[in-house]
Amino acid sequence: MLMKNYFFLLLVLLAFGCTKQEQSQKFITYNLRYNNPGDGVDRWDARKANVVGLITKYQPDVFGTQEGLNGQITYLDSALTDYSYVGVGRDDGKQKGEYCAVFYKTAKYEVVKQATFWLSETPEEVSVGWDAALERICTYLLLENKQSGERFYVFNTHFDHIGELARLNSSKLIYSKITEHNPEKYPCVLMGDLNLTPETAPIQYLSEVLDETKSLAGENCSGPQGTFNAFKHSEPVTDRIDYIFISKGDGVVNQFKIIDDQIEERYPSDHLPVFVEVVL
Repeated sequence: MLMKNYFFLLLVLLAFGCTKQEQSQKFITYNLRYNNPGDGVDRWDARKANVVGLITKYQPDVFGTQEGLNGQITYLDSALTDYSYVGVGRDDGKQKGEYCAVFYKTAKYEVVKQATFWLSETPEEVSVGWDAALERICTYLLLENKQSGERFYVFNTHFDHIGELARLNSSKLIYSKITEHNPEKYPCVLMGDLNLTPETAPIQYLSEVLDETKSLAGENCSGPQGTFNAFKHSEPVTDRIDYIFISKGDGVVNQFKIIDDQIEERYPSDHLPVFVEVVL
């Protein structure tokens, strides 16, 4: 009888371990394209419902946006009722300028802490860094799974489009912040529009200190090569400048997808979103 109880307990523990191991989480990074009335047929009002439809279709647990202005972020917040967000405008640390907002499913996660820093020599104040053309920020938060208690960080950023030194130093600054704010060594996800292709020095640096999810996915990749479509809806997308990284050794990527869905033969933004399903 004792032996039977032992084997029953062993089977229960093995089953629980497998269930826990198989739990995955879905992430998306998405440059929304800022609300520019000059975009004509591709202006925000003409495509915002399509952005909501795409997010609803893929059901990420967490997604990060870049370029969204306050009106765009509050629209998503009101339309996507399963989510809440953290983030501030980069121009004043409040509501002015572009956000790097992070949305998360409120039924699944609780925010333990959150903050935004500037990609500059003075990251705790509104500032332009190095040779950058504009203020650039990184918003991060520590999430706790309400059911399992497991915690992980999400960092979401948008690198400068001009400054070469700024982009390299931004990579190093973000990794230093990940290390500084995470002494417990929780798993960490870094996502964003980095305005750089994979062979460049900042991306190579990040790929050394973190794991790039496309590389981890191996054959479990789908979609086009690139992420920046420039609203050229009928042309191949070849420039990959949007990324999702995870901390070294902290995850298995079940799926990596660059989403090239079109609605009435048009993309919802001038970037394609990057989707990953990860076991952290």
